[in-house]
Amino acid sequence: MDDAVIQLLVLAAIALFLVIRLKNVLGTRTGFEKPPAVDGPSPSRDVRRDFEVIEGGPDTDITDHAADGSETAKALAAMKLAEPGFNVTEFVGGARQAYEMILMAFEKGDLAPVQSFLSEDVYEAFLSVVSDREDKGLTIEANFVGVRETALTEAEFDRATEEGQITLRFVAELTSVVRDAEGTVIEGNPNEIKKQRDVWTFARTMGTGDPNWKLVATGG
Repeated sequence: MDDAVIQLLVLAAIALFLVIRLKNVLGTRTGFEKPPAVDGPSPSRDVRRDFEVIEGGPDTDITDHAADGSETAKALAAMKLAEPGFNVTEFVGGARQAYEMILMAFEKGDLAPVQSFLSEDVYEAFLSVVSDREDKGLTIEANFVGVRETALTEAEFDRATEEGQITLRFVAELTSVVRDAEGTVIEGNPNEIKKQRDVWTFARTMGTGDPNWKLVATGG
């Protein structure tokens, strides 16, 4: 018997020995075997519990705009309780459009189209500025480029009156020039895009038939 055959027999014997040892240590598994019983809730209870956590999790319509558990988030949640159809994301989109309309109406000095969106105090303040420009013979030519940023910064809800207030920060881009009575540009450049930053607060009594929010405060 040559050396090659002897080496094969030796290797085969070693392999057989290892297989026997492994079967003794690990055992043999055939088909499906139940895992060993452990103390604690059954798998069905765990699945049900996780499902309940997911179903009762944070409202992403709120947490997309405010930190979960913050005072702002709580105020937004209270608004939703007072008016189940209220949607924060839709409000932010509508406020963004209202911002452009109101800003351009103010720049052009024609507040009539947006008066219903302004509180009495804000309307009077805007009208005072527009009237002052007219008295000085000044006109503004403005072109709105777009809103580059809209962020909800604060919300409050008065449970006694059910009035909600939401404050937003806007960053817009526009071109604007001021002309005197002779039409001479005294401020601005029609070819230069400038940034406009505003912080506006809108208010509305929740759960009423009037869907319009009013601008009640402005800041920079």
